[in-house]
Amino acid sequence: MGQATGGTEPQDGGVRAHGSTRPGGRTARTRAAVREATLAEIAERGYGGLTIEGVAARSGVHRTTVYRRWRNAAGLAADALDLASDEPWPVPDTGGVLGDLRELTSLVVTHFEDPHAGRVSRALVSAAVHDPATARALHGFLAGRHRQAAPVVERAVERGELPEGTDAREVVRAAVAPLYYRLFISGEPADAEVAVRAADAAHAAARAGVFIRADGAAET
Repeated sequence: MGQATGGTEPQDGGVRAHGSTRPGGRTARTRAAVREATLAEIAERGYGGLTIEGVAARSGVHRTTVYRRWRNAAGLAADALDLASDEPWPVPDTGGVLGDLRELTSLVVTHFEDPHAGRVSRALVSAAVHDPATARALHGFLAGRHRQAAPVVERAVERGELPEGTDAREVVRAAVAPLYYRLFISGEPADAEVAVRAADAAHAAARAGVFIRADGAAET
């Protein structure tokens, strides 16, 4: 995360549309500072307490700059997700696809159990329900995570653990979907035991050929 800039306008024009910046320089530092402040404000106050004024004060970026570039709380949340979508995810490599899927689902549960990270993520998902821009950003973020996790399935196909033509991202989605259902729909516990069961179910379905693409080719 970048450090806060002073209360001046970025010399190169700042952040343009959400997710669109000129590389490096003051723009990148400003965007990173605003993103860091956005996440801190959400963790402390919730999405309902996220304001331009609060982010400006915390980041050290002038209020006018924050308003002009991000407009409102939804714009701040969407841009925070856009930036996060490019960050690497610790994709496991246990030597077997079942172990890898269990590690992936465990990562999701551990993340949401963290008092800070879990609160922020819950708030962003909730915001996406009400705001189309945040929803699009969340979709992009999750698509990036699925793409980064796909190698655990692709390696399994190469080793002969799963059938040729298995859709890697669909296997990943199937593994994590029960956790998000519990976290955001049913309100049921999503603990380590549930994480293992979700991974095992996705693994069993993949081995049975449930996720083989209709054209027989792996997803690109």
